[in-house]
Amino acid sequence: MIQVGFTYIGTIVGAGFASGQEIFQFITRFGSKSTIIIAISIFLFTLAGAKVMLLAQKIEASSYHQFNHYMFGERIGNWVNGFMLVTLICITGVMLAGTGALFEQQFGRFYQIGILVTAMFVYIVTSRGIGAVMTVNSFVVPLMISFTGLIGAHTFLAENYFSDSPTVSTTPLWILSPFLYVAFNISLALVILVPIGGEIRDRNVLIGGSIIGGAGLGLLLLLSNYTLLVHSEEVSGAEVPMAMVVSSFGPLVQWMFSAIILAEIFTTLVGNVFGVTRQLQVHSAFGKDRRFIIIGLLAICYVISQFGFSSLVHRLYPLFGYIGAGTLLMIFIMGKNNKKTRDA
Repeated sequence: MIQVGFTYIGTIVGAGFASGQEIFQFITRFGSKSTIIIAISIFLFTLAGAKVMLLAQKIEASSYHQFNHYMFGERIGNWVNGFMLVTLICITGVMLAGTGALFEQQFGRFYQIGILVTAMFVYIVTSRGIGAVMTVNSFVVPLMISFTGLIGAHTFLAENYFSDSPTVSTTPLWILSPFLYVAFNISLALVILVPIGGEIRDRNVLIGGSIIGGAGLGLLLLLSNYTLLVHSEEVSGAEVPMAMVVSSFGPLVQWMFSAIILAEIFTTLVGNVFGVTRQLQVHSAFGKDRRFIIIGLLAICYVISQFGFSSLVHRLYPLFGYIGAGTLLMIFIMGKNNKKTRDA
């Protein structure tokens, strides 16, 4: 259960989450409504994660391709899989932009250098396999949780902040935020959750793992949101809000946290590039040379990264959330109907 739960957390905690930009856009900017948004998100993460893994177990799916074909049918499933491919490419561009933004925020410049150096290391690791990335993740995720807890505790002790922050956004559509946020993350997490469900036969392990994952994500959301609310005026225009917060903790903590964020971004980048490359290799139109595909993919992502990290998160993530909502609705509403249809 713990292994499943931490894998779930590690899948969701990417560049947008770790940097604070994703949390600020979906949660913190709604101020006094943020606690309600987090409560709904915890419930949805727990329930949706369990449903995805249990359904994958039931249909013995080994990949998100099979899962989407089952949920939507072959014709629509092909479109959904195509959209997920495009989404992963765009998200990889966002990840690259995040490394550039981190370099720029730490050094005051070097946005392009940060992107190019990261892309070079992504190429080196991806061309050699994903084993090293899995090893790095086993160290990075616990460190991320520990640092987030320390930052939240430090903020509480330093500020003693209890009152709600005034709502930054006055839009009445805040109620959609938790659904869009979870839909976006779940649709991308299918890459990991489906194989887990397909391989583990114990339903209790999957359910327990989803509960642990949902609780862990909820804790991270509460701590991060609390910290961002306290420092909302300072971080509202920052490319990497959490790095801006820890800048007041002293240079050592600032550099350590920035290194963890960079490691989170890097491992997500390698996973995305590896997965997309593996998928493109099966299509003869793209050729079979993995290194050629990686270089071409990174070149496309470099172009996407030029639009800026916060701008991409602000514009692309909600869009993906709206489209990913279709998957979330199918998980909750049509899962049983699809099972009956397939049996018939």
